[in-house]
Amino acid sequence: MSSSKFSAEYIITMDDIVREGHPVLRTVAQPVELPLQEEDRETLQCMLQFLKNSQDPEISEEYNLRSGVGLSANQIGLLKRMFVMYSTDERGRIVEHAWVNPKIISHSLTMVYLPESEGCLSVDRPVHGFVPRYESVKVKGYDLEGKEVVLKFKGYQAIIIQHEIDHLDGIMFYDRINKENPFKLPQGVEIRNLYE
Repeated sequence: MSSSKFSAEYIITMDDIVREGHPVLRTVAQPVELPLQEEDRETLQCMLQFLKNSQDPEISEEYNLRSGVGLSANQIGLLKRMFVMYSTDERGRIVEHAWVNPKIISHSLTMVYLPESEGCLSVDRPVHGFVPRYESVKVKGYDLEGKEVVLKFKGYQAIIIQHEIDHLDGIMFYDRINKENPFKLPQGVEIRNLYE
């Protein structure tokens, strides 16, 4: 029996999502114990199901869910270094991953940003400004089976990875927006709008 409420059957709703201002979002998450415990595996499956539900028009309407492509454990109040991502790539293929103890082990020098800024399930207000991110990242971590995985991501998926790993480090996406001028891009680096 899982001691966490986030068992495989549990349906995460927006009420479970911690909002900005809560200290858990500013706390560095702790490494997850390996081999992966059943409770952590179930929590990750529950988190993944939330992302799938949030992108399903009927289910998201029924449960009043905001659409999301990534979710970190501290966004549901758990200080564990794990997150999930669920989106489609430029070819329309589904990219679905559960990450445990993820680390970016290398990244490109080139950077990208989303023209409409980034969104976050923990932030209920519009935030304007460019969030500079590495165009590609190589990530090392563990999957749902507890196997070590090393994968490379670029573009939108790389942005999701960086956004979620920031959460695990207590960093919000808007911390990366230039304070004086939200639309000023970093100097001395090659950076472009992701969609150009």
